[in-house]
Amino acid sequence: MSSDLPEARGPLAPSPAFLRYSTFSALPRAHIAPVADRPQKLKTKAYTRELRKLQAELCLLQEWVKSAGHRVIIVFEGRDTAGKGGTIRALAERVSPRVFRVTALPAPSDREKTQMYIQRYLAHFPAAGEIVVFDRSWYNRAGVEHVMGFCSKHEYESFLELCPSFEREIVRNGIQLIKLWLEVGQDEQERRMKARIDDPLRQWKLSPMDVDSWPRWYEYSRARDRMLEATDTKDAPWFILRSDDKKRARLNCLAHILRTIPYERLKRDKVKLPKRWKKHRYDDQASLKRRRFVAENY
Repeated sequence: MSSDLPEARGPLAPSPAFLRYSTFSALPRAHIAPVADRPQKLKTKAYTRELRKLQAELCLLQEWVKSAGHRVIIVFEGRDTAGKGGTIRALAERVSPRVFRVTALPAPSDREKTQMYIQRYLAHFPAAGEIVVFDRSWYNRAGVEHVMGFCSKHEYESFLELCPSFEREIVRNGIQLIKLWLEVGQDEQERRMKARIDDPLRQWKLSPMDVDSWPRWYEYSRARDRMLEATDTKDAPWFILRSDDKKRARLNCLAHILRTIPYERLKRDKVKLPKRWKKHRYDDQASLKRRRFVAENY
C-alpha cells in the first residue's frame, strides 16, 4: 500500500478492506501542504477515474454495513458554498438510499422550537445497517444560530458544554460518528457566491440567510474556532477538509470515509439469470398502442 497513507491506530485506523484492495493512484495525506506546494486543479478525466474507484469501493462498504448491522453517522458542516452538497452527492450517488440516508433538515417548526434542541435530530439516527449523512446537523447551534442571533448566549454556551457528552453517548451506544468540516477560503467563497447570483441553475442555492451571513466572515471564523475547541474530542474528533478545489475535496472525503469505517469485503456468489418463462407469452407491445406516450423530442 502507498506510504501516503498516514499511520493510525484504534477506531481511526484505515479499514482492512481499504488497505487490502485499494488501487487509488492518489491518497490524501494527513498533513496540510503549504498553499504554494499544493497541486494544480484535477483534470476532469483523472477526477472521474478516481471517483469511480472510490464509489465502487463504497458499494462494497455498504454490503458490509448491511451484513454487520453497523451504524454510522456522518456530519457535514462548513461555511456557505464550501461544497457540502456536491461532496454528499459524490458520496451517495452510486449507493443505495436505503443504506446511505441523506438528511437535510429545514428550519425548525413552531412545534420543534418547543422541544429539546437535539430531539428533532434523534428521529433520524441510524438503525442497524444504515449510514445517515447529515447535511448540516445539531452544530447549527454553534454556527448560524449563534452568529445570527437565533439562540441565546445561555443556549449557545450550554450546547458547547453538553455536546461532547451527547456525542460520547452516541459512540458508546455503538454508532460510529464521523465529523467533517469543509473549509473554503475567502476568495473562492466570493467567486462561488457571485456564480450563484448570475447562474440561473444555481440561484436556488442563494438564500436571504446566505446574503445576511456574507459580511460576517470573521464572526463565523470565531464561531468555528470555538466549536472546534469545545467539541473536537477523542470520542468524536473533527476532520477539516479543504475544499477550494471541489474535485480533490470530494475524492479526499470519500477516501477518508473508506479509511475510517472498518469494513471487510464480503464474498458474493456470481448471479446467473434464469430463463424467462414462455407459458403466458403474448404481444405485450401491441397492447400499449392506444396508450399515451411521452413525446420523443431527443
